[in-house]
Amino acid sequence: MLSDILGSLAHLNHIRPSEIPHIDLYMDQVTSFMNEHLQNSRRFEDDKILTKTMINNYAKNKLLPPPQKKRYSKEHMFLLIFIYYMKSFLPLTDIQSILDPICTAHFGCKDGWCVEEVYQEIFTLGEERIKQIGHDILDNFHTAANSFSDYEGDDRDELQLFAFICLLSFDIYLKKEVIEKLIDGLNKPNQ
Repeated sequence: MLSDILGSLAHLNHIRPSEIPHIDLYMDQVTSFMNEHLQNSRRFEDDKILTKTMINNYAKNKLLPPPQKKRYSKEHMFLLIFIYYMKSFLPLTDIQSILDPICTAHFGCKDGWCVEEVYQEIFTLGEERIKQIGHDILDNFHTAANSFSDYEGDDRDELQLFAFICLLSFDIYLKKEVIEKLIDGLNKPNQ
């Protein structure tokens, strides 16, 4: 089961920068594109990737700039992808804190890199991390497989699975703590 899960990491739907349409899209087209390209990342069949309500909330909460004439640019699409990944573990206020400097400096190619170039760089970094993350998961699995070695009960496998899930959860918890401290630093001008 673990090898299937690790194999699926390499096949997760990542939206390559070249897959984003070169024309501005209406909201229905945006939701269709995202739902089609990220459908394999859904846990349950009826999970929603992106809805009109979500997009309206993101714009209302200033996570992304408003559309131009009801159409969303490539830059909007890249920001929506960032939001999609972050919203599973961060509140919208934290995501807004993270994206605000990116939108201010890079949306519309104001100074330096455009949002598209920022996305391309992050996409490349993420692709390189997949193998490392797979190795980290395997390390946690082996650690958990060696746990409860003195335990003689019939439920030892269940305890080892529980240990594995706890180790993975602890990794997420620690990384989330670091992310939150970095966000808190963004919100303090002197940091």
